[in-house]
Amino acid sequence: MTENKNQFFFDLDEQAKSCQGTLSFEKGELIVSVDGEETQRVSLVEGKELVQQTAVGCSWLELSLKDPADPEKALPASENISLCRFTMSAVEEAAEFCKVVNYYLETGFVGEMQIERVLVCPTCGRAMMQGIDICLFCVDKSYVFRRALKLMKPFLPAVLVSTAILIVANLFYTLMPVLNRFMTDHYLAPTADAKPWFAPVQGILLMSLFMILVRAAGEGLYIVSNRISIRAGTRFSDFLRRMVYEKVQSLSLSSMSKKTSGDLMKRITGDTNHIRQFLIDQGRYALEMMLMFVVILVILLLTNWKLTLMVFIPVPVVLVVMNRYWSRIRVRYEKQWRRESRANSILHDIIKGIRVVKTFGNEEREIQKYSKASEDLAVVSVQNEQFWAKTFPVLGFFMGIGEFFVLIFGGRMVITGEMTLGELVQFTLFLEYIYQPLRWMASLPRWLANAMTSLVKIYEVLDEKVEIADVENPKPLQQVTGSIRFQNVNFGYKSYEPVLKHINLDIAPGEMVGLVGHSGAGKSTLINLIMRLYDPDSGSILIDGTDIKEVTQKDLHDSIGVVFQDTFLFAGSLYDNIAYAREDATRQEVIAAAKAANAHEFIMRLSDGYNTQIGENGHNLSGGERQRLAIARAILKNPKILILDEATSSLDPETEDKIQEALARLVKNRTTIAIAHRLATLRHANRLIVLEKGEVAETGSHNELMEKKGIYYRLVMAQRQTAKLRDEVAASVASSK
Repeated sequence: MTENKNQFFFDLDEQAKSCQGTLSFEKGELIVSVDGEETQRVSLVEGKELVQQTAVGCSWLELSLKDPADPEKALPASENISLCRFTMSAVEEAAEFCKVVNYYLETGFVGEMQIERVLVCPTCGRAMMQGIDICLFCVDKSYVFRRALKLMKPFLPAVLVSTAILIVANLFYTLMPVLNRFMTDHYLAPTADAKPWFAPVQGILLMSLFMILVRAAGEGLYIVSNRISIRAGTRFSDFLRRMVYEKVQSLSLSSMSKKTSGDLMKRITGDTNHIRQFLIDQGRYALEMMLMFVVILVILLLTNWKLTLMVFIPVPVVLVVMNRYWSRIRVRYEKQWRRESRANSILHDIIKGIRVVKTFGNEEREIQKYSKASEDLAVVSVQNEQFWAKTFPVLGFFMGIGEFFVLIFGGRMVITGEMTLGELVQFTLFLEYIYQPLRWMASLPRWLANAMTSLVKIYEVLDEKVEIADVENPKPLQQVTGSIRFQNVNFGYKSYEPVLKHINLDIAPGEMVGLVGHSGAGKSTLINLIMRLYDPDSGSILIDGTDIKEVTQKDLHDSIGVVFQDTFLFAGSLYDNIAYAREDATRQEVIAAAKAANAHEFIMRLSDGYNTQIGENGHNLSGGERQRLAIARAILKNPKILILDEATSSLDPETEDKIQEALARLVKNRTTIAIAHRLATLRHANRLIVLEKGEVAETGSHNELMEKKGIYYRLVMAQRQTAKLRDEVAASVASSK
């Protein structure tokens, strides 16, 4: 059963008393439920508009009805159907619900309500971690770790070999108590019966030498085991990082926008490392300790079963305490994860926007912001460590009580002759092999909570639905001519708030089209759809008669070159940034592209020419220089379809003229779609398309649109007036000097 996302949760009944209510929109009906029981069902056939009314302290939703005499009008407000009441905390969610229903009433299209809710687990009632739709308290832990074991399946042989070697090393270590018993009973104890061929001193020396050799063999095997484990762990961590990174690359822009950069970075780096440490390092020790625990337990039972039972007297107490504190530990580490993610996000944003920070002189503000986030993380981390520092010694103390019983009753047995002194020494030395796994188990909740949080966060990324995916049997897109067709395209970042409506366009091969309109009219959204950064809610986009959903994204993007308004350059050389468009480009082709973009001259003036290293996003270059590099990158790609999003916005008039000449040569025999706020830069366009409120309002050449004296005419006149005013101000300033 699929979840209905078009639901609104209200909290007041008709008498304004607290309740748990749900208003659902499905199959053309509004369904009201209060405390789990359906109370009202209203058909939207006669509905005109869903209205939100607000009073002091509360609000309510009403459905206005169509006037049968005139469906374009609504009946009087007194005829409205009251649906539900709610407190002011639900106002924002109610507004989104109204948008979904009213868009359906207007168009018949059912969109999906999009709002960030604090999800609550239906089983335990706890608030879920932000960004996760799984409750960490109720999730099937066996499934979480079974899936993790499947991920590490290719690396299991190496881990098992490492564990086997580690177990053999521990078997060598277990010989030490046996040798201590032999040496104590035969050479050290007052009643020792040394063999006649060994004097006590010689026997002690030989036994000590043998113990050194045994210890050395164990340490050597331990080193080999660690080397194998480290190699397998590193490969597993790399495998996880690449898997998560590849999935992140496949996500759409809308999915990426829901997560912060710091959040994604932590999942790719920090969480994968936590998982590696738990599954490889702790998993190896777990296998080793379980086997050694069984072996030593058998030895102790054979040595003296009564003393062995005394060792386990405090274990039930420890298990009860661990079970009691388990839920608290999970909450603490989930909280620490959130604080760490926020600190990383703030740090990433500050470093990325350091120019803006310094330009506005807000260094101190950003220092305080990051310091606050870092301090919050430190407080939670300290609280967690203090909690663990208090809990672990207590658990260790209770586990160690059994050792005192062994000394008391074991010492008595030695005195009464029930045990030899060597047997007691061996027994007490073996206790460490029993207590070490128990102490490890006491630390397990801490590691388990940390690892499970990281696993769930990674599963969230890996399981996220890829909104823009290639079809199974894609059609080839070869020898593209550049024909583009929009067929009744509708799109909204929220499907019930359309940005583009009923777009029908035909762009011929080799045609240069200019997109014109006010800010927010949908120009950039339209080119994003051509590049399939988003998919339309309805309608289709065809290139050379083929729907772009039916071709691979690689074929599509290979056919399109783009110069964005916000130029992005990678840290590296100028040459590498231009060659990024084509890995197989020769140096001559890179230089030719730079010359075509009028970038060659300024590059050659630099000390290292094309090998000049630039910082992140080219901050040591001017805006015009960065934009010319981006144009060179697009030229090198030599696409059949070229998209220019304010490609000359950062250029001075002299440079802009040179670029316009280059673009005039570049657009020949190439379909070009250009966006420009300065309308004069579109003088080479064959046709201008004017967008207004997401719809095609006008289309034609510059002269044709000027004669219409419509939207385009007003835009041109406004820009001319602005330019005239700017020139007058500049002249006034010049004359005053």
